[in-house]
Amino acid sequence: MENLANKQAVKNVVLVHGAFADGSGYKGVYEALTKQGYHVTVVQNPLTSLEDDVATTKLALDAQDGPTILAGHSWGGAVITQAGNHPKVAGLVYIAAFQPNNDESALQWFQTAEPAPENGVLPPDDKGIVYYDKEKFHAGFCGDLSKEEAAFMYASHGAFFAKCFVTPITDAAWRTKPAYGIVATEDKSINPEIQRNMYKRSNTRVTEIKGSHAVYISQPQKVAAVIAAAAQEVSIK
Repeated sequence: MENLANKQAVKNVVLVHGAFADGSGYKGVYEALTKQGYHVTVVQNPLTSLEDDVATTKLALDAQDGPTILAGHSWGGAVITQAGNHPKVAGLVYIAAFQPNNDESALQWFQTAEPAPENGVLPPDDKGIVYYDKEKFHAGFCGDLSKEEAAFMYASHGAFFAKCFVTPITDAAWRTKPAYGIVATEDKSINPEIQRNMYKRSNTRVTEIKGSHAVYISQPQKVAAVIAAAAQEVSIK
């Protein structure tokens, strides 16, 4: 497939959700970007394995008609790191997201800083599925959303298989493509220092936004602005 990245203005955006969430959380970002003329696709990745999530993301990328910004939240950062070598990807946006290097897993980075007391990620069950403690979900995952929004988000998220978290990256796209990162400064699920350390290591252009781990839901305009700025910048190169 011909490499289309950076040959024309970037008007396509593909959004990848993370664990304990689904694509519906991107509604605000979707609306903000489509109002600016972007064609936005939201991936419903299965969260069953890194390979499955990457394959689903690449199907969405195949369907784009030109260069594309690929953005991922949380676990979705690992997915876009591996899927981002697709020839239509012109740039990557990490939204409070994991950004492993080759031979690194998301879990390795998660363990580099003490989790916040509010964090509610539980050990895998006997089926290898990781859940988030229901009593901690609001404070630990989306503390700047309403209780009603948090309750719906918890009720609607899919199962997250632990093998996703321990599978290493084999071909990190940020090593060869422009990367932009959002630090959620009030994040209780992925320590903001972990986010800063990953982004610093990779020379990612960083924007800090005051928000919970679900910053893409609570601050959709600001998150969309980072994505749009990335699209404009890579179009110029």
